[in-house]
Amino acid sequence: MRESSTFTVSLPPAMARQIKKAMKAEHRTRSELVREALRVYFNVRMLPAERPTAAEARAYRRGMAAYKRGDYVTLGDYVNGMDRSPRRAGKKVS
Repeated sequence: MRESSTFTVSLPPAMARQIKKAMKAEHRTRSELVREALRVYFNVRMLPAERPTAAEARAYRRGMAAYKRGDYVTLGDYVNGMDRSPRRAGKKVS
């Protein structure tokens, strides 16, 4: 008895070309590529949707409000600020 099923799928020409490119690049058969694509699809689709906790939702709202106020640092500013050496404490002047 056969342990697999065979079926036919119609694809747009552009998608068929993408599959051929992937087959050549990865040295895999069409069946292997389609099986993997379906595995990924089913894994993603079957994941339960996560709902944030009340604390996570509040933190998100606070963060979005701060962002809207302009209370944030860009990644570039953050990275540039990391390049500086920490300051040494000077003598206190009385």
